[in-house]
Amino acid sequence: MEIWINPACSKCRSAVDLLDAEGADYTVRRYLEDVPSPDEIRAVIDRLGLEPWDITRTQEAVAKELGLKDWPRDAAARERWVTALAEHPELIQRPLITADDGTAVVGRTDEAVRDALSRK
Repeated sequence: MEIWINPACSKCRSAVDLLDAEGADYTVRRYLEDVPSPDEIRAVIDRLGLEPWDITRTQEAVAKELGLKDWPRDAAARERWVTALAEHPELIQRPLITADDGTAVVGRTDEAVRDALSRK
């Protein structure tokens, strides 16, 4: 199990605290420092069963600078979104947890973190 975090994020710290409390075996990835490649972003999106715009923090300043709210959200635009996430990792929703069963969750709630823990 791996968790992508921003240590400044309270939701990330809560998720890590819960994983620790549950005795989970996991690896922390500080994705702002260890920036995921487009391939890694595609893989996580596939594991989540979502699209790149579903995990994009559209209220971030860079999102507004890029005009993301006006970008198309369709198959033809998918790679444009993936590239934006790779070039601006602060746009990636957090925390992201890859579960042991090959799936992933956005761990913004205790329930989502527990869901990831239950996936074997």
